[in-house]
Amino acid sequence: MTCVRFRILSLLVTLAVAAACGRAPTPASTSNAGDASNAPLLDAGQQAQAQKTVILFLGDSLTAGLGLTLAQAYPNRILELFAGEGYGEIDVENAGVSGDTTAGGLRRIESLLEPNVKIVVVALGGNDALRGLSVAQTRSNVQAIVDLLLQHNRAVLLAGMEAPTNLGADYQQGFHDAFIGLAQAYRGRITFMPFLLDGVAGDPSLNQADGIHPNDAGARIIAQHMYPLLRDMVDQLPVVGG
Repeated sequence: MTCVRFRILSLLVTLAVAAACGRAPTPASTSNAGDASNAPLLDAGQQAQAQKTVILFLGDSLTAGLGLTLAQAYPNRILELFAGEGYGEIDVENAGVSGDTTAGGLRRIESLLEPNVKIVVVALGGNDALRGLSVAQTRSNVQAIVDLLLQHNRAVLLAGMEAPTNLGADYQQGFHDAFIGLAQAYRGRITFMPFLLDGVAGDPSLNQADGIHPNDAGARIIAQHMYPLLRDMVDQLPVVGG
């Protein structure tokens, strides 16, 4: 009888110890749960990419490079010019969307502002003109985009756009004046390129068959015109830790 009692007691003790072990985590598991060293580490390439200064291009099909490869679109040609002059810390993000208007750009710009985006090129308005949208609304949308970017401490390059002649002289002049007026309103606060397609528009040798979208040669000219402005903006960016 004593032997049976001893066996029952031993079994109860064993079960109690096992239950206690199941309820309480071991010291090792407690320390691992909050150990930051378990977080995934970035490799050298990922770290270098995270430290890049990104120039974001907010635009439409002219920026997206419709009819071209992504490498041929003018934002990537600008990246090549930076690399050729030893600016290895610069990267570009092509946020061109075919068919986009200034209203569309306004809706999506804030979601594109990753921490390493330091400069934003605003190159919209062509589709507003093609659709005959209100000049006042185009100006209001661009102004709202620029205001938001300045509030987020981003440097801004505004690329102007011209309306086609078939919409009438008054509309064409009003569209032109809208961008000039914005440039004057933000004088000293943004960089202004009067016409994105300067030297390209209307030249069959620099455009695709539709007469609207630049070919590879045309995209290179846009890049050559915009690059000096962006290079100056990069050179004026605050030095981190400086």
